[in-house]
Amino acid sequence: MSPLLHNLVICFDSSGNTILDLAGKLAPQNKLNLVSGPAFQMQQELQWFKEVKQIVPSTFWKRLNLEMKDPYVVFTEEHEKLKVDGEKWMKDTSSSCTIAAALIATIAFAAAITVPGGNNQQSGLPIFSANIGFIIFAISNAASLFTSSTSLLVFLSVLTSRYAEEDFLHTLPRSLILGLLTLFLSITSMIISFSATVYIMYGQKKAWVLLPVATMACLPITSFVLLQFPLLVALISSTYGAGIFRN
Repeated sequence: MSPLLHNLVICFDSSGNTILDLAGKLAPQNKLNLVSGPAFQMQQELQWFKEVKQIVPSTFWKRLNLEMKDPYVVFTEEHEKLKVDGEKWMKDTSSSCTIAAALIATIAFAAAITVPGGNNQQSGLPIFSANIGFIIFAISNAASLFTSSTSLLVFLSVLTSRYAEEDFLHTLPRSLILGLLTLFLSITSMIISFSATVYIMYGQKKAWVLLPVATMACLPITSFVLLQFPLLVALISSTYGAGIFRN
């Protein structure tokens, strides 16, 4: 480090605060507004605190200022409200996604029981079991059930999380990323399963039906990408990217 930075690291102000104590203070609102959502803001504050901690001597990590507070206490007190707001945002988002995942899992389970075309009364096997469309239906419906169930469990884990400060750095964003990805896969698989069912029932005799069905099938997938993909990109970028330290 340069001599100037070295002096900055080991010095403290009139209140006995080191730069780690100052990093533990809540950022001004104009800096917080650079990222949207209190959970992202909490994550950014933690990233900044951890980055400053790396250049501060370890003897300063527990050093008390004139108010008899160490940097960790300063950070906790300054970010108490932001932590509560971040917890509320996480729970609201997870609750909404949990409802969607539960509906998809219910639909996929019902579709697996009542297969298109019904079953052969003598053998009990599906009537269209040899049809390529039925194979696509079976695979996509199973994928929809498994991914929606996984998404449901992931979002439930977010709802029941302890919501400690450290959880906002990696644990909670990682769970939200996994939940959104599996939810997107379940929606896509559900649409493919429905399209395969339409093909089985009408594709061979009324081929003109497939075009509007295929067109409309793209609507929910496109809507999810447009509405939720920016959130997913922001989560991945802030958790695994360079974040606020990018060049």
